[in-house]
Amino acid sequence: AVLLILVVLSFLLIHFLPCSNNAHMEEKPSPVHILILSSWRSGSSFTGQIFSQHPSVFYLMEPAWHVWVKMYQNSAKVLHMAVRDLVRSVFLCDMSVFDAYMSSQKKKSDLFQWETSRALCSPPACDSFSRSDIITAGNCKTICGKYPFSKVEEACKTYSHVAIKEVRFFDLKVLYPLLTDPSLNLKIIHLVRDPRAVFRSRENTMADLKRDSNIVVGSQETKGEMGPYNTMQVICKSHVEIYKAGSQAAPSFLKDRYLLVRYEDIVRDPLARAAQMYRFAELHFTPELQKWVHNITHGKGHGVQAFEIGSRDAVRVSQAWRKTLPFQKIEKLQNVCKDAMDLLGYRLVQSEEEQKNMSLDLLPQLKTRETTWSSCIAKEEEI
Repeated sequence: AVLLILVVLSFLLIHFLPCSNNAHMEEKPSPVHILILSSWRSGSSFTGQIFSQHPSVFYLMEPAWHVWVKMYQNSAKVLHMAVRDLVRSVFLCDMSVFDAYMSSQKKKSDLFQWETSRALCSPPACDSFSRSDIITAGNCKTICGKYPFSKVEEACKTYSHVAIKEVRFFDLKVLYPLLTDPSLNLKIIHLVRDPRAVFRSRENTMADLKRDSNIVVGSQETKGEMGPYNTMQVICKSHVEIYKAGSQAAPSFLKDRYLLVRYEDIVRDPLARAAQMYRFAELHFTPELQKWVHNITHGKGHGVQAFEIGSRDAVRVSQAWRKTLPFQKIEKLQNVCKDAMDLLGYRLVQSEEEQKNMSLDLLPQLKTRETTWSSCIAKEEEI
């Protein structure tokens, strides 16, 4: 009897285990989905590029732009569901979702800011570059625009990671169905920036943001002297709500899937922060990318254009508001954004002297805040 059991066991080991192992090995790992959740003029295009240039990432910049353009007469809250559905479809590489918002004759080059996606500038979406190249938007736009829209979906399906940068969510709870969706493996990077720097940058790109501002607060609220402050108040309030939902009263399904990052921390230590975000997203930080991240943050550019990403002196750009924004405006802005600034660790300035005193650090709570942001940050400092 014992001999018979041994024979049966050995038969099972020989014939079934190798098959099941092979089957397991051939299974494609499920894609990782990364949503960079931010607001306009907050360094999100730059942060998006940190992901876009990674050879394992399929990236799209603000695909919900198409929803807002098509349905501009609605409020941001009303459009939340349409935006969420579009984002889900993109994560699953189902690009038919754009049929509702774009012409039936659409080409790849009709997609908003398509040239900022390295994945749409390399095979199979474009044959002129290699997938491992660092590709600038200017070079891509010149060469890769002629391909059909079907290449977007075809390319998406060949990547292990799909990343989307989006500025059109104002409530994390809207995303809960995506976080509990078994077909998604969603991680959220919540990118914030000092509201005073955002305000100054918005002033420089007011015309580009007019339609979006109307959708955020309504066209009446954008008018007059208080218009820009009304928009900023909504944006600051949304950051508070998203942060609280993501970290302070977070449901269990958000565990290890929400990361708060301040733009100022990225520009102060770009390599450590990029490493932190890559680790969170389960991506390898290659030497080529390390070199690119260093170079892109240590140039001489000013970062003025609405969607331009070039080499720039990132620290200087992030502090430019202290030299150019009148203190009267800063006072008004601090008044409408105080809760967000307190929560996210941005120190208020009490006078023009404090504002102009560049030796005064306005991120004094940086170290104490870090322990509450993410357990993995402490490990990153060791890299």
